[in-house]
Amino acid sequence: MKTTSPMLAAALLSFPAFAADPWGNADAKAGQAKHDAQCVACHAKMYGGDGSTIYTRQGRMLSTKLDILQRTAACNAQMNTGWFPEEEAEVAAYLNQTYYHFKE
Repeated sequence: MKTTSPMLAAALLSFPAFAADPWGNADAKAGQAKHDAQCVACHAKMYGGDGSTIYTRQGRMLSTKLDILQRTAACNAQMNTGWFPEEEAEVAAYLNQTYYHFKE
């Protein structure tokens, strides 16, 4: 069984390459497929429609790339999706590319 700790993302900050880009060259397209398969139904149940309101709502708490990666890791652990850290990074890259557009 695969497990992921949300603390992994924070630990990666000790490596300079991850501080600038916490998911490196993760494949956002692969992340979209994982997101669509594992995240959309839950988000739609919580927020209605296609669930994307979770990313665009007033008062959202994410403000950096690392925040996205940590939130993705937390959802992975809560929902037991079984993603490896590399897969969490793909989803985080997709979310940033599609909704957040954070530079750092």
